[in-house]
Amino acid sequence: MKTRSLKKKKILSGIGTYTVLIVMAVIVLIPILWMVSTSVKLESETITIPPQWIPDHPTLESYKRLWSEYPFAVYFKNSIIISLGAVILSVGFSCLAGYGVTRFRFRGKQSFLTFLLVTQMFPSIMMLIPYYKVLSTYQLKDTYLGMILVYISFTIPFCSWMMVGFFKTIPLELDEAAIIDGCSRWRAFRQIVLPMTLPGISSSAIYAFITAWNEYMFAQILINNPELKTVPLGIAELNGFYKILWNDMMAASVIASLPLIILFVFLQKYFISGLTAGAVKQ
Repeated sequence: MKTRSLKKKKILSGIGTYTVLIVMAVIVLIPILWMVSTSVKLESETITIPPQWIPDHPTLESYKRLWSEYPFAVYFKNSIIISLGAVILSVGFSCLAGYGVTRFRFRGKQSFLTFLLVTQMFPSIMMLIPYYKVLSTYQLKDTYLGMILVYISFTIPFCSWMMVGFFKTIPLELDEAAIIDGCSRWRAFRQIVLPMTLPGISSSAIYAFITAWNEYMFAQILINNPELKTVPLGIAELNGFYKILWNDMMAASVIASLPLIILFVFLQKYFISGLTAGAVKQ
């Protein structure tokens, strides 16, 4: 009787758990499905009352207009260049920081880590005017490099914290054995230790890419040249003075979401293992 009662409790618990997960998944998916549905509607169907989930005449005209009537290809190219530049620099510097903090003893190491953490406690809007002044002084305003430098100032501290936690899980004996066998410190880092941090690198890369790809506020203030505008700015420009083309805006949002979805699908395994690395002290 006890065994049957326990099985019944487990079944009911499992049903309750899956019910909650399904409800939460539906809540998350509803805006996404509505975005996709609106992107294939005619303009007249986007303002019908009551709203239609499934359009009567699905069309891809909104997607075609993005590439023919709007400079969306330019926006997409700019976002790719800026985001990839931010990812490369963020991952590179955070790997060096994580390795240096965990492998060397130096004065002020704890203060350095505390400083990285403190930088994340202030709202980014506080830095808007200083960034504008610095970029204007060094003629980096309206440049790819200027935007990349702004974005890596957000991403490097958090990525460094992630990499520090990950490097701590790698035994120091691996470095020592490599050095004894004749490797230099740089070669031991590059060929022995760094390949073992792939999950942490993937987590840092995903975070840096999402931050740079989705950022709107700093790009809106620091970019005035139409040829350098990014995808978030391009989507905002679809909001006209007299009307909003919801189907075009939703089509642009779908396209803007694809790189993030593809990146996460291919790196999901490394991303999850990177987030959980260091959670258990060995």
